[in-house]
Amino acid sequence: MALCRAMSMQTASLRLMFALVFLLQDAVRFLLLGTRSSAALKAENLFLRKQLALYLERKAKPRRADDATRLSLALLSRLFVWKDALVIVRSETLIRWHRKGFRLFWRYKSKRLGRPRIPGKLRELTRKMAKSNPTWGEERIAAEMLLKLGVRLSARTVRRYIPKDRRSGNGRRSPRWSTFVRNHARAILACDFFVTVTANLRVLYVLAVMEVGSRRIVHVNVTAHPTAAWTLQQFREVIGCEHAWRFLIHLP
Repeated sequence: MALCRAMSMQTASLRLMFALVFLLQDAVRFLLLGTRSSAALKAENLFLRKQLALYLERKAKPRRADDATRLSLALLSRLFVWKDALVIVRSETLIRWHRKGFRLFWRYKSKRLGRPRIPGKLRELTRKMAKSNPTWGEERIAAEMLLKLGVRLSARTVRRYIPKDRRSGNGRRSPRWSTFVRNHARAILACDFFVTVTANLRVLYVLAVMEVGSRRIVHVNVTAHPTAAWTLQQFREVIGCEHAWRFLIHLP
């Protein structure tokens, strides 16, 4: 069983290597085509189409396209009107290849990132400090660790490992967040960025601002290059003197 698994992994690695080589060859050919004149490209295109017509008349079945060929055809189809030139498969098949590439791209863009967890002994020490000092919150625990142990942790990281009823920092229970939102809903705006990908695999960033009380979207805008200046301008366009909004929250 182990031998079969090793052989399967080796076969998959070889297929991936060959696919990368074929993609590199196609990229080099495409760059070389850019150095040729338009008339030469049109003549070669017509020359290849004439030969392809003879090939189609004999009704010979083409060999199955590999992953590198599928990816190359999907990328090249974005540069010209491809429906008249596609003969080896149906149009629906090429569109399916494009959608598969989109799903793979989106899976890569959506992979989970973030900081690794702190060591187990440090997590246990954080819980022990919180248990031994009932009046300490996350800010105090983080400060004590930095001052006495030289361990730098953010208060937000400490907050993950202490009991929920101990996260106020002063030993008293603070009002619930839901109570605050219910009492000030008409004065709260909520905003968030989310990412969308176009059919051409271009990543766009969307900023949406919602009024919490009415659940109404009061502003939305899209950019390919979000900056602090751009975001600040969006808020200037939203917030005016005629509104009674007092709080702005960022949705997690």
